[in-house]
Amino acid sequence: MRSVFKTFALLSTALIAMPFAAGDAAAQAAKKIKIGFVTTLSGPNAAYGRDMQNAFNLALDHLGKKMGGVPVEVIYEDDEQKPEVGKQKTEKLLQRDKVDFVAGYIWSNVLLASYKPVLDAETFLISTNAGPSQLAGEGCNPYFFAASWQNDQNHMAVGELLNQKGIKSLYMVAPNYAAGVDGTNGVKSLYKGQVIGQDMTKWPDQLDFSSEISKIRAAKPQAVYVFFPGRAGVQFFQQYSQAGLKKDIPVYSAFTIDAVTLKLQKDLVLDTYLTSTWGTDLPYAANQKFVTDYKKKYNETPAFYGAQSYDAANLIASAVAATKGNLKDKKAVGAALKAAKFDSVRGPFKFGHNNFPIQNVYQQEAYKVSDTEYDLRTVSTVLTAHTDPHAAKCKM
Repeated sequence: MRSVFKTFALLSTALIAMPFAAGDAAAQAAKKIKIGFVTTLSGPNAAYGRDMQNAFNLALDHLGKKMGGVPVEVIYEDDEQKPEVGKQKTEKLLQRDKVDFVAGYIWSNVLLASYKPVLDAETFLISTNAGPSQLAGEGCNPYFFAASWQNDQNHMAVGELLNQKGIKSLYMVAPNYAAGVDGTNGVKSLYKGQVIGQDMTKWPDQLDFSSEISKIRAAKPQAVYVFFPGRAGVQFFQQYSQAGLKKDIPVYSAFTIDAVTLKLQKDLVLDTYLTSTWGTDLPYAANQKFVTDYKKKYNETPAFYGAQSYDAANLIASAVAATKGNLKDKKAVGAALKAAKFDSVRGPFKFGHNNFPIQNVYQQEAYKVSDTEYDLRTVSTVLTAHTDPHAAKCKM
């Protein structure tokens, strides 16, 4: 009898040690994909969060609300544009909702407060906007992907555009938080002229820029660079126009003019210069479908926040499909995300070794479509297949 039990134990051990067959792998497939999405859904900059949410939902519509044949549930959380709230909502998604992926994040300071518990839990985090340098270089991580950009990229394009336009002296104004620091450093990294003044303003509360504008007037630079997302960008252009400086000192910007702010900025931002990695007029089939269907469903033009969120949904879907829904195989999921086999609204899309995009950055300009309608159009390519400068420090 003992020998029978011994033989049974040996057979059981052998069966446990055997690798999964195809049927076993299929049994590992998730029955539902749960995605936690953190963005700003209240307060003065909630329009950006809605743009991201709308675009993510549109992507799910296009996917039939399934990824790799598996139903998808998205749990949206409002960070209120506050780092401490963003962290709380992120931890709730991980601990209570048990999500498979975390996505979203507009603001770099919110992301920097929130990312650690996600990566510690070995859960994949896909940023749809914020791309802080801290996560692109030495702090890069196999569980973090930016479906947007590294913060410096658009601003580096501003620096190169200034060179192309022959600007020899520059005054810089940006908010004093992670993305503002990355932005000003990005401009300086390529700009060959002289920076004759720089102000870092209080974020996000400061909306009066009269002191900074007075300094610009006194310094008399050939151009001014500004980075003010959301309502701050609206206020800056209103005050700059009222000061009568736009004609004599042109404005170069990144993330200060978009489909949301343009509704208020209107004529104030005509004849200014801006850079972006995406535009509604990029001639790719995925982009044309996204823009057309977004306008049809929501009756407004998407901003770049939405475009990146649409890409993020399709990026996640590509990884789920490639792994046949087996999200427990983290190595395979990471490799599938890195492969980025999806049709991006930005055209050919690939990640650098630090999981940040290698991509073009374009010059854009605002123009009047009609007496009441304004839009942005692409003028030229400033940087081609650009890799962010922090990738060299990433040891992955």
